Amino acid sequence: MGLFQFFMIIIMILSVLLVLIVLSQNPKGGGLSSTFGGGGGSQMFGVQRTNKFLDNTTWGLFIAIVVLIIGAGVTHENPNAIKTVKPNVTAPANNLPAQPTANGASQNQLPAQPAK
Repeated sequence: MGLFQFFMIIIMILSVLLVLIVLSQNPKGGGLSSTFGGGGGSQMFGVQRTNKFLDNTTWGLFIAIVVLIIGAGVTHENPNAIKTVKPNVTAPANNLPAQPTANGASQNQLPAQPAK
């Protein structure tokens, strides 16, 4: 599994969590806090704290999804991209290995130096 597929799986999981968080909020201010426990004073979190937690979680999930989408876009290879092909460079003629000739001497051998 590549990095792109990993990003996509995490994005899908966070998207489902974001939908659940948004659906648990009430636009009139009740939301999750009024669903579980009504308006009683024995709640673990108050209405204000629950709404603030859900609001912060919504923004956090949104930012995480955007960052992961950008990361997935960077790691995904574009199949339509123009690929540059480096041309094959041949070696210069004088760097070729010596080729033997009919008389047994090689063509690229330098003449012998005179003795001093």
